[in-house]
Amino acid sequence: MRPPAPVYRVPLPDLAATHALARRLAGLARPGDTIALSGDLGAGKTEWARAFVRARLGRPDEEVPSPTFTLVQIYGDGDGEIWHADLYRLTHPDEALELGLEDALGHAIVVLEWPERIARLLPRDRLDIAFTLTDGARFADLVPHGNWIDRMTGALP
Repeated sequence: MRPPAPVYRVPLPDLAATHALARRLAGLARPGDTIALSGDLGAGKTEWARAFVRARLGRPDEEVPSPTFTLVQIYGDGDGEIWHADLYRLTHPDEALELGLEDALGHAIVVLEWPERIARLLPRDRLDIAFTLTDGARFADLVPHGNWIDRMTGALP
């Protein structure tokens, strides 16, 4: 039996720290990866996703709109596609299938906001990031699963 996945708690005292974490993880991500972002409204999920997409594309000024209404935004990078999905408005996991998300999970880098909406569809190999606000301080709790466990070893200071 595999030991429980480690939890990496990263303080996010400001927007620069959120962006720095996104850039660091963008360098570790590979096609076929899923990064699941959870947290309350306004916790920093979309801001983190924007910084991640910009870092992967190597274009810091890239317009990265929130997919709240479109549900999915797709970007091309040199390694393939990045899918940024906001699943907040989904009422049933099967709605994600209509978006083509199941296919994307196999080949693209998929960044999911509100992943709990499709919990049964999430791949075993993924990185979960929970954004929290505790006593006025913001944190990101990273929990790697599957192939992310080895990748995360030594990846954060």
